[in-house]
Amino acid sequence: MANKRDLKKDINYVLGDIIEAVYIWELTNPDKDTKKSEKIIDEAIDTFDDLIAKVNDRSVENKKQHFKAINRELEDRGRALIDKINAL
Repeated sequence: MANKRDLKKDINYVLGDIIEAVYIWELTNPDKDTKKSEKIIDEAIDTFDDLIAKVNDRSVENKKQHFKAINRELEDRGRALIDKINAL
């Protein structure tokens, strides 16, 4: 089981890398519209806030299962954001 600190670091690194990838795309494609890429960044920030709130939830009975579910959600939502970046 990942502890809370490691899970928070994973969330931060994954979503930070996704935001960085969007910025790199914007820099390499200055002639394209950035509205879609800005939406991806906003969605990544919303995902970050949502997942951190779930990690900090102390009312959970089975922490191990709860953290595994958060980790799966991070993977699913991260892949969805990466797919959106690839579609730009």
